[in-house]
Amino acid sequence: MHKFVLNLITEWRKLGLPFAGETIVAAVSGGADSLSLLLAIDTLREQKKLDLRVIAAHFNHKLRGRESDADEEFVKQIAAERGIELAVGHGSIKTEGNLEQNARNARYKFLAETAERLNARWVLTAHTMNDQAETFLLNLIRGSGPDGLSGMRPIRPMNQESRDESWAMEQSRPLFPNTSPLLARPFLTWAKRENTENFCRETGVEFRYDTMNEDMSFKRVRVRKMLIPMLKEFNPRIVEALAQTSELMRHETENRDPGPTRAVDPEYLVIKELMAVSRSELQQTVRSWLKAKRGGLRSIGLKHIQAIERLAVSTKSGRSIEIPGFGIVRKHGGRLMYENIKVDK
Repeated sequence: MHKFVLNLITEWRKLGLPFAGETIVAAVSGGADSLSLLLAIDTLREQKKLDLRVIAAHFNHKLRGRESDADEEFVKQIAAERGIELAVGHGSIKTEGNLEQNARNARYKFLAETAERLNARWVLTAHTMNDQAETFLLNLIRGSGPDGLSGMRPIRPMNQESRDESWAMEQSRPLFPNTSPLLARPFLTWAKRENTENFCRETGVEFRYDTMNEDMSFKRVRVRKMLIPMLKEFNPRIVEALAQTSELMRHETENRDPGPTRAVDPEYLVIKELMAVSRSELQQTVRSWLKAKRGGLRSIGLKHIQAIERLAVSTKSGRSIEIPGFGIVRKHGGRLMYENIKVDK
């Protein structure tokens, strides 16, 4: 198995993405990042590692005239050659205000509507470590605090604020409403732009290039073309360093003490009540509950709390996850319940 594909399936497991029986929507612009994601997923399906219905989703912003239409035709050809289902959307983007933001909002609206129409619980985008590093620097330049510097999250609800730069806004909203598909970014913590481009070349597939990536009127392009190359003179691995710093900041903001926690029933957690509180309060509630049920939080990390969050949003009842220390958190009847695993001596 190609190392790039192996890295993807490893991250797939870490994020708790489905392996079978579900529909996923993969955003594909035609560029190296999104194309490599689609090609790697298709490879995993061919190798029987994934048994999923995969929908490629392409949104034509109509911002570059013939180039935009050529991108659409390219994605159609790739999908047809590989037998991948394709959803295409078109938009007339407002040029007033922040053009990048307007385009992003239109694209995410299309992806969310496509997922809801197809009853897909997951939407995948190909944001890389480079994107995370650029977001970190943009927020640093703006004077953002810890929330903004935490950057993009590997998983978030589609119906939350699409600007990941405003992560703090997400904290005050209900976490993972049942009606919202989840957005996952399986490249965010390990793949760089050079990795996606090399994988496409090694796979023998040419990728499209967006000429707007050369437009220095956009702040993100100036950060990419000017600031990051300068920082590389101080640290050749600056992209990795900034992305890792952003991840550390995210863990700090997600685990900070939100203040007094409301009382919880020691026997179970009511999912509807969890959905009505902020993310920080939800995590603190889950921690307090696990501490009471287990007698402590030894070996419990952020990944276990996040796994319980994802269990809460699952549309299927009866699912469960294992917790360190021979425990299981099970979902049933709108509740989360903790059970000890009986171990034969």
